[in-house]
Amino acid sequence: MRDTEAGEFSHEIRVGWGHCDPARIAYTGHIPGWALEAIDAWWEAHLDGDGWFEMEIDRGYGTPFVHLSMDFLSPITPRHRLVCAVWPVRLGETSISFRVIGSQDGQRCFSGLFVSVFMRAGAFRAVPAPDEARALVEALIRPDIPDARG
Repeated sequence: MRDTEAGEFSHEIRVGWGHCDPARIAYTGHIPGWALEAIDAWWEAHLDGDGWFEMEIDRGYGTPFVHLSMDFLSPITPRHRLVCAVWPVRLGETSISFRVIGSQDGQRCFSGLFVSVFMRAGAFRAVPAPDEARALVEALIRPDIPDARG
């Protein structure tokens, strides 16, 4: 995990042989999970070490996903680390949207948009973003990439 001076956050994933299908590339079903892992790491890096587990258990709110879309651009293999760049692109009253771009060896492999809503722990209804999360996210929102393949 790292934040650069430009405010970019990235999370590295070790893709193993067991993540691959008979074509010797990452099984498609693992890719959204890696993107979610990277978003959880973003929260952990920016929310005083607290990821989704601590948000739910200790802070009393969660952010379940209501939408995700992904473009697959290049195969992912165990040959190189998968580097997932993560940043928030939108904060609504009750929702937050993240862009995740996964690359290996300088080659973009996927781009995804992930939208979740803030919910009070134990309740299944959207609530306004908690003040601490709103203040954090508003300071870190970056523009989205209009062409995910670009």
